[in-house]
Amino acid sequence: MKLVILDSETVTRDDVSLDSITSLGESEVYGYTPNEKIAETIGNADAVICNKCLITDDVFEQCPNLRYVGLFATGYNNVDIESAKNHGAVVCNVPSYSTNSVAQHTFAFILNHYNKVAEYAQTVDNGDWVNYKLFSYFYIPTTELAGKTIGIVGYGDIGRKTAQIAKAFGMNVVTHTRSPQKVTDGTKTCSLDELLDVSDVVSLHCPLTKENEKMINADTLGKMKKNALLVNTARGGLVDEYALTDALNNDVISGACIDTLNFEPMREDCPLRNAKNCTITPHIAWAPKETRERLIEEVTENLKSWLDGSPRNVVNK
Repeated sequence: MKLVILDSETVTRDDVSLDSITSLGESEVYGYTPNEKIAETIGNADAVICNKCLITDDVFEQCPNLRYVGLFATGYNNVDIESAKNHGAVVCNVPSYSTNSVAQHTFAFILNHYNKVAEYAQTVDNGDWVNYKLFSYFYIPTTELAGKTIGIVGYGDIGRKTAQIAKAFGMNVVTHTRSPQKVTDGTKTCSLDELLDVSDVVSLHCPLTKENEKMINADTLGKMKKNALLVNTARGGLVDEYALTDALNNDVISGACIDTLNFEPMREDCPLRNAKNCTITPHIAWAPKETRERLIEEVTENLKSWLDGSPRNVVNK
């Protein structure tokens, strides 16, 4: 088997080994491959593994030997699934590997927003505490999470983990999900409108589909509480970035914490870049070393299973 890895730098900078994958066949590893070079780079390979590279119908046409597409990811919207099926190629993703890290990042956002950790640390660095006459100052308001309501949009593994953490903080939890019958932990399910109306924190944990693209828009933002916080650690396309920028700058909601954008890497003209009360991290919720090690283990098992004739985590059955 000839294997090509197209974008290894998205999962490792030599801190996590790919040997378990590359030992399975004749392998070529590229740190980064521009989309216009993908077909040329794959060439006559039997299998390709990538994270965000576009595997289009044209790629399948130019790479007739390609029979396996493995993803360093849960999402697979970068692969033309129908074309893969038509060309007899199996596409395998990695579900659930980042549950703990994404839920953790969600609460890193929430805690920083309500406890103002970064803001207070900056005042200390600026000398405010050294120059203050009392033992403590609290001129930046902070807020307890207990008793607040978090609305979780999407209730898969990450949504459920986020709910568990929220309940540990004494928060009330409601969820809007396309599969309410699968919510068996006592969490209240409701319509999106009701969730937006009652939630102090709205946290997105659903996949991006044609139906929910830009579900957070001027209309839905207007249904949220004025003191509400929006958190997006899911997909950038769930949010209309221009509408969110207007909502933040005009105090329609109190803040947003964003880990994913419509275009990545961030474009210079991204409207959220200088929006008021907006905290942005560069798509790192999934990136702790332990998480990436788990990801590579699962990618290896996916490839082994395909080689053994029993593919797992197939998304184009």
